[in-house]
Amino acid sequence: MHHLKIPTVICLACICLFPTASNVMGSLTPGKIPEFQLTQQPCAPDVVIKKGVVKPGETISQILDPYLPLKCVYALNRDSRAVFSLQRIRPGRPYRIFSESGRMARFEYDITNQCRLIIQKEGNEFSITKAPIAHTQVLEMVSGTITTSLYGALLKTGETGELAGRLAAIFAWDIDFIRDIRPGDRFSLLVEKKYHEQIFSGYGRIRAARVINRGKAYEAVWHQGEKGSCGYYDAKGRSLAKAFLKSPLDYSRISSGFNLKRMHPVLNEVRPHPAVDYAAPTGTPIKAVGDGVVTALGYSRTMGNHITLRHSGGYETRYFHMSGFSPKLSRGKKVSQGKVIGFVGKTGYATGPHLCFRMTVNGRPVDPLGPNLPSASPVHRDDLAVFKAEAGRLLRVLEGDAKSLASL
Repeated sequence: MHHLKIPTVICLACICLFPTASNVMGSLTPGKIPEFQLTQQPCAPDVVIKKGVVKPGETISQILDPYLPLKCVYALNRDSRAVFSLQRIRPGRPYRIFSESGRMARFEYDITNQCRLIIQKEGNEFSITKAPIAHTQVLEMVSGTITTSLYGALLKTGETGELAGRLAAIFAWDIDFIRDIRPGDRFSLLVEKKYHEQIFSGYGRIRAARVINRGKAYEAVWHQGEKGSCGYYDAKGRSLAKAFLKSPLDYSRISSGFNLKRMHPVLNEVRPHPAVDYAAPTGTPIKAVGDGVVTALGYSRTMGNHITLRHSGGYETRYFHMSGFSPKLSRGKKVSQGKVIGFVGKTGYATGPHLCFRMTVNGRPVDPLGPNLPSASPVHRDDLAVFKAEAGRLLRVLEGDAKSLASL
């Protein structure tokens, strides 16, 4: 521990971000805590700050025992529940204890990298609040070459798997990062990084990204315009988001494609297969490929457990041979794109666990992997000029323009 003089005005600035416990949940007073009387110092003594990290199995009573009577700790534990229960402190999370003459004047616990619990002595009372953690945010460029997977490539750059998931989600409508990736594919991105006391604490928004997959460049720029445009767009302002995801499964392989003259594996005769079969382990989550409404949900001898979703524009998708459905799913219920609606199985006429996925438009079968599926709305025309200028600057940085990076 070390000694540090803390001006009163700084302490007050820290606790005025949110209402005090007296406004939110009632503050602690000496009358509530028998056998312990808080006393005011005639002048501000030195403040001692102890920094620590919660150890496995450690409780709030053990942490605060040197600074407060046990009955006071119990009262804090009880009254903090309306803001954040002190029983929920987790190993590995940092805390700070500010003490005056051996008594706790302030306790800080980082609930997450973005939110902090603050217990502050105010006269003869304690206020209990939550406040956002101040971060320094910088825009950094990350780039690399893929040898086996995007996840592995990002780890080699010193980043985390979280960033791989975010990048994959941006291009989810165009690139399947499980099946489409090849050794030598490249990526570069501009991402906001948050730092607290010069220590990395999390990612902000990916502002721009480029992926070279099989020799083709895919670009994305984040935009939130005044006319309601919001999301990732290419350099021309076209939305990367499509009305439908490229696949209803995250991890799978195509065992049978769209084929109107396929030999049926069970019936051993030529029958149209207006669907794509995805082989995957039983229990693999199945996602709705687009926003829609459940129009059918049930079991049949041939299709097994199945769901039908109706989408806008006359589109309909069907999911067969499922092992089960997501809880609370029923006919007439709305589902959003990416929501898990069920799980892979082998019910009905199926030789192994897989998903039979079908798509129709106005009742006519279409290939779900076809290139002509509808896209989401582009950048609004009133925002387009501003967007193109910003996109140009960001994409030049991804091409290695250091001057453009310095100007951001």
